[in-house]
Amino acid sequence: MSTGDQAAGELRNEQRFISGLYARLDALRDQAERAVKAARKEVGKNRQALVEREVLVAEQSGLLAAYDAGENGLCFGRLEFRDGRDHHIGRIGIREGDDRTPLVIDWRADVARPFYLATGHAPMGLRRRRHITTRGREVTALHDEILDLRDPTRTGHENRDADAVLLAALDAARTGRMSDIVQTIQAEQDRIIRAPHQGVLVVEGGPGTGKTAVALHRAAYLLFAHRELLARRAVLIVGPGPAFLDYIGEVLPALGETGVLLATPGELFPGVRATGTDTPEAAEIKGRATMAEVLARVVRDRQAVPETGAPLEIDHEDYGTLLLDREMAEDARWDARGTGLPHNLARPRFAFRIIDALTDQLVERLGADPFGGENLLDRSDVVQIGKEVAASPEVHAAVETLWPTLTPKRLVADFLAAPDGYLPDGEAEFVRRETTAEADWTPADVPLLDEAAELLGEDDTAAKAAALRRKNQRIAYAQGVLDVSYASRTYEFEDAESEVLAAHDIIDAERFAERHEELDHRTAAERAAADRTWAFGHVIVDEAQELSAMAWRLLMRRVPTRSMTLVGDPAQTGDAAGLGSWDEILAPYVGDRYERVRLGVNYRTPAEIMAVAAEVRRAGDPGFEPPRSVRSTGVPPWEAAAEDLPGAVAAAVGREQPTGARKDEDGNGGEDGAGAGRLAVIAPAALLPALAAALPEAAYGPVPDLTRPVVLLDPRQAKGLEFDTVLVADPDGIRATAPHGVNDLYVALTRATQRLGVIRPLARK
Repeated sequence: MSTGDQAAGELRNEQRFISGLYARLDALRDQAERAVKAARKEVGKNRQALVEREVLVAEQSGLLAAYDAGENGLCFGRLEFRDGRDHHIGRIGIREGDDRTPLVIDWRADVARPFYLATGHAPMGLRRRRHITTRGREVTALHDEILDLRDPTRTGHENRDADAVLLAALDAARTGRMSDIVQTIQAEQDRIIRAPHQGVLVVEGGPGTGKTAVALHRAAYLLFAHRELLARRAVLIVGPGPAFLDYIGEVLPALGETGVLLATPGELFPGVRATGTDTPEAAEIKGRATMAEVLARVVRDRQAVPETGAPLEIDHEDYGTLLLDREMAEDARWDARGTGLPHNLARPRFAFRIIDALTDQLVERLGADPFGGENLLDRSDVVQIGKEVAASPEVHAAVETLWPTLTPKRLVADFLAAPDGYLPDGEAEFVRRETTAEADWTPADVPLLDEAAELLGEDDTAAKAAALRRKNQRIAYAQGVLDVSYASRTYEFEDAESEVLAAHDIIDAERFAERHEELDHRTAAERAAADRTWAFGHVIVDEAQELSAMAWRLLMRRVPTRSMTLVGDPAQTGDAAGLGSWDEILAPYVGDRYERVRLGVNYRTPAEIMAVAAEVRRAGDPGFEPPRSVRSTGVPPWEAAAEDLPGAVAAAVGREQPTGARKDEDGNGGEDGAGAGRLAVIAPAALLPALAAALPEAAYGPVPDLTRPVVLLDPRQAKGLEFDTVLVADPDGIRATAPHGVNDLYVALTRATQRLGVIRPLARK
């Protein structure tokens, strides 16, 4: 048999296998759909039946999501071992009809590790590793790597370039959405993805090293390896902005994982979606760790006492004027603070002490013996007077004046409106903002709101009382139903051998009421998003160097186990409040008990572009060493200057916009230009409106559509993104706009996978 015939035969065999695999996938999908429909038609007869139905629907819906995720690139590899074992590797695991024999192994299973780690020096028992390229359900190419050179067997698909599949993926046109890298995970990435989930793992790496992809695949792996724990507690992924979350939003669903909450730092306080903008100075001040002490002082200052010599007069309709003096209020405040409870939870203690003091005042006035003897009121009289004092609206108003019930929004809004006295001279004006509790909050406000919530606490006594009332009402109603059942009992079968049982014979009112309680159908991620006190099973933070000290206080509350993966690059720190140092970030919480690994290979940025970006970065750090680029396009970056900057950028977009035969990451597109790539113009935020006017077809705004052929971004929005072609407009303006402007420019210059152009205003050349 000729080599060509042998190669064709191998392709047919793999196609036959892939076709059978998809047939099994279709059968499983149909089975899950029928199970969901059948379960939803079931009418639960009791609470247990309802719970069982909801569990079944959740399980089968999760399977459906996984099966849908497997549709594209279901199987991408094959491992042939020296001992005769043969496994296909895919994005999800599928078994034959007996549910025991694997057809394809999930890429996260231990047996799949040689696909990512085996080398000629350490073959891990392999004789051959095959990469299977598909488009839809069609096998389009095979790439075989021989790991046992003693084996003479050849297939006609051997490829001397072991990185051919990786380089093809890197060279593919971008789509505006991040794709998973499950087929091209490299050994150093695999080790990070599969690292133990306990403790803090820091993944550092320069542009294009795959930090974000590794973090997302790590989330998928942890959900696979620790399903019971993490499905119950959920995984939180924090990204730098909404555009970034849109960009990565399809990766985990494509891997069959939906139990993840994606959020920006401005979305981590339930009920608030931060859309406002701070100046760099305000953001830096609000982000300092000392703001926790500032807010604590703000709260303490709201716990007031009357001025010396000016008691608070309370007009009581029955007993005349009551006097609440400074000493009385100070004693109550000292006692309430001594509980160590948050402000709102300590308020009842303060109120009780005030009520007791006013009651004593009244008792002395009303029960005094005119002849100087003992008080004439007995204990029952004192109790009754105390009840009347406690019920007095005037007393309630006085307590509210001295120890008000506070909300986080109200407290922070009041502080921002009048920060004088709490901040050093000259800084109050930076953060001053006349606002209301429902105003547009900024991302830097969110950690302040969370800190305020910790300081204030939430007195849920009323809510619990209301819930108890509703429960008692349900029980009373259920008892009425059972009473009707009992009253309607029949004696028709009195002489029968078998007793006929009715509802009142087998259940009490409380259990009967429980069966009609509403079930919470939300996923763990949905419940976590609405609960500020939720403790996540694992937290992943991308661009972690950007977060402020106050933001870290918020995040650490969300993960008391400190099970975290932090991803970032200090050299790309752009936020004025960003810490940019792992020790500075983690020392307050875990000391030096964290693991740090560095990714040193740049898969995205061609060597020609990286050389230009590195020189910019070395201007501020002469010893800076960039990650090593694995590819070279032979196309150097170009630079130009223009008087009409928006016009020059528009003309450059017309020349540089990707068209032609390049295909996207899924193999789509071609000669018609569809799927041929994406172009980004990155410029200072102040320049974007003028560029948008010159490029009306470009995507532009707070959350631009990254799937459009051309998109306009500022450097902050561009973090973590990649495009085929990038035009950087006014680089000196980017450098001068922010405190870490050189880092922002470095980010802008490293977003391209193919071509880079730089256009300066003529006056600044």
